[in-house]
Amino acid sequence: MIISSMVKNGAILCGFALLTTGLVVTINTLTADKIAEQEQLQLTNQLQEVLPHSKYSNELSQDCVIISDPLLGPYDNQVIYRARKDNEPVALVIRHVTPSGYSGDINLLSAVYRDGTIAGVRVTKHEETPGLGDKVEVKKSDWITTFNAKTVKSESDDRWAVKKDGGQFDQFTGATITPRAVVGSVKNAVLYAQDNFDALFTAANACPEVTP
Repeated sequence: MIISSMVKNGAILCGFALLTTGLVVTINTLTADKIAEQEQLQLTNQLQEVLPHSKYSNELSQDCVIISDPLLGPYDNQVIYRARKDNEPVALVIRHVTPSGYSGDINLLSAVYRDGTIAGVRVTKHEETPGLGDKVEVKKSDWITTFNAKTVKSESDDRWAVKKDGGQFDQFTGATITPRAVVGSVKNAVLYAQDNFDALFTAANACPEVTP
């Protein structure tokens, strides 16, 4: 009697597991294209926030190289997108990370023109303190736009620091660590772009093909 009950309950559980697994697989299959479409749209929007579409004529999100370099953060495989106008190199849009935020990693996207000046910078992900460190977000303040049109003269360019440290960038009241981390990471990304601009444009494309 007990064995019969166990077999019956096991069969019910097995059937339920198969049913739910099937539903998950079906839903994933049905929504995969929509998810990919939304991810592509989000990427395009991010790229156009730091580099106006009028500045390039190629499919920016599909022209990239994958780089691992300490100047771009402690993690491997950062993506660098290559902007071209009439097949001529125009700018690089670099993903980079600083682990020096108050609450850990801050992910950034920086666009750098061929002459080394910055087109735009955005923070794409962070865990900084709401109301203090989150002012690095463009939705919370325009501080991140103060990087526009600036450049880095050299690694020892002492303008690239917050004003509390003698530099040119404002810090936030009660939250110096966050802007200090962002300033340092953007400076490193610009230095990397300046030193590797031409070589990056000669490298093979590493972006996955996107099915229309």
